Amino acid sequence: MIHFDIVNKEKELAKLEKQTVEQGFWDDGKNANIILNKIKELKSKCIKYREIEADLANIKEIIELLKIEDDVSLENEMVKDIKRIEKEVEKFEIQTLLSGKYDKNNAILTLHPGAGGTEAQDWAEMLYRMYTRWANKNGYKVEELDYLEGDEAGLKSVTFEVSGENAYGYLKGEMGVHRLVRISPFDAGGRRHTSFASLEVLPEITDDVDLYINPDDIKMDVFRASGAGGQHINKTSSAVRLTHIPTGIVTSCQTQRSQLQNREYAMKMLKSKLLDLKEKEHKETIEELKGVQREIAWGSQIRSYIFCPYTLVKDHRTNYEVGNVQGVMDGDLDGFIQSYLIMNKK
Repeated sequence: MIHFDIVNKEKELAKLEKQTVEQGFWDDGKNANIILNKIKELKSKCIKYREIEADLANIKEIIELLKIEDDVSLENEMVKDIKRIEKEVEKFEIQTLLSGKYDKNNAILTLHPGAGGTEAQDWAEMLYRMYTRWANKNGYKVEELDYLEGDEAGLKSVTFEVSGENAYGYLKGEMGVHRLVRISPFDAGGRRHTSFASLEVLPEITDDVDLYINPDDIKMDVFRASGAGGQHINKTSSAVRLTHIPTGIVTSCQTQRSQLQNREYAMKMLKSKLLDLKEKEHKETIEELKGVQREIAWGSQIRSYIFCPYTLVKDHRTNYEVGNVQGVMDGDLDGFIQSYLIMNKK
């Protein structure tokens, strides 16, 4: 059920829009941008609510018509409309659950395979494809920032940005360890293997977030971009690696055309990691962070993807599961995302 107070939301929207025409509104550019972003977010939700409301009213009218006279074609059309509206309602319900501080931001994702060599590296690449498919289906832009190829197949690590409204809000629940069970294509004996990969999901830090990082605490190294295929083909020494000396956090970018652009993206990732760490450690400033442990903490997996002896994808936090494992690998993640958001709603 959707809990969306449309009357109060529209009042809030009107109040904010009134502020934009007041004298001195643009004197504080930072605050003005915050208000404009809030207007955009509220307007989008209010318009969608009213569209669904109108669609439901139309369905009600059709039902009344069908009570008077049977019309098979009209009935079939109504059934199609109901299915479409159900999907719209589900999508809108997810949007109403996004109320976190950074939910509206772009998301920066990093995948790392667990132990297991080629098998785990291939699994990490499968997950990369899965999230790329999900993003494309939902109108998000995906940009690869850093990529390290696997030894024989797959990847050793990849960092990519998913850009668009609420990208982080949707994807934040995907953070954790993902487990694969399948007959390995790399095992000549056709045995079943279990592989793991970890996904880190961080919000892109926007300009309205006040975050100071001492330039003297950052070490920059340049190197040649590695790997072949995709975007990672630049063979000049334009790739950039940034190290935050006090914490040991490292970020790198090698997919942009210039060293300046790579540094900009690496700094974007560094800010996101440091802000996430600062908030987790409940520190007032970045300077208070010291000696971060950078090893992957595997712990318990959040989700299992089973290809054999049966097909099942199950989220171990929400118990949401589906049998169509190939559909999930092709980017059908909305059910998992929705169940996580509902479970964690305030």
